[in-house]
Parts: sequence; structure tokens; C-alpha cells
Amino acid sequence: MAGQRVRHILWWVVAIGLVVVALDQLSKWQVVQSLPAQGVEVTGFFNFVLVCNTGISFGLLPGDSPLKAWLLSGFALAVVVGLLIWVRNKDSRLLLAGCGLVVGGALGNVVDRLRIGCVIDFIDVHAVGWHWPAFNLADSAITVGVILLLVHGLFFDAPEGK
Repeated sequence: MAGQRVRHILWWVVAIGLVVVALDQLSKWQVVQSLPAQGVEVTGFFNFVLVCNTGISFGLLPGDSPLKAWLLSGFALAVVVGLLIWVRNKDSRLLLAGCGLVVGGALGNVVDRLRIGCVIDFIDVHAVGWHWPAFNLADSAITVGVILLLVHGLFFDAPEGK
């Protein structure tokens, strides 16, 4: 019975993750196929651009290196495995959704790194002189997933032993 419960929990996390990977890769494919080189201004604060990010999140540690792509991918895969091990005995849907989003986002960016050596970013947000680094749907899923994990931990997770 316990093994079946763990499989059910992991199935939900993996299913959410696979949906995120599919949507992320589809959006990146669409952007690469159809976005003009100069990008598209959608509003005064939002653009679509095409960026090949060889660094980590938000363009930190840029530079081309196959070794770096493999190391960053290995780190992301370790985080995915760690989350899957950690969540297997949890039962909160909020927690499972958050883990699924983080897993899917991490894997979506790993696919890019291993396939083309960089992560495709295309969402560009800016306002009042402030410019956020370009990002993608995988990054968005990771961000929302982490927020869900924080909300769960701060408001819904009972302290151990109580």
C-alpha cells in the first residue's frame, strides 16, 4: 500500500513536470522558428527577444564552455532527483504542484543545455529604467514552483513533533 502511494505521488510530480517540459520546449521552438532577429515589442514594458543564455539563471556566469553546460545540467538533475526523493512521502497538493513545476522547469532548461549548449530565453520585461534579464517558461515554472513551496512551508506545514 505504501509503495502504491509513493508511486501515485511521484506520478503527479512527474506528470506536472512533463507538461512543463513540453510547453517550455514548444514555446522555445515557436520563438526560434518565428521571432524576427530584432525581437518584437509587445508593450512599453514587455518584449519578445531571442537570447541564447550560456550562463546560469538571469545570465549569471556567461561564457561558452561545454563543460559548464554539462556541470549545470548535472546540478539541475541532482536537484530534480533530490526533490523526487524528498517529496515521495508528502501528501500536500500544493507541495506536489510546486515540486512538479520546479522539476519541469529544471528539466526544460537541461534539454536546451544538452541539445544546443545554451538555454533559449525570450521573455523580456522592463519598466522605469529597470530591466529584468530575459527568461523563458521553464524559468517561470521554477519561480512559481519555489513560491508554492515557500507558501506551503510558511503557512501549511506543521512543525515536526507537533
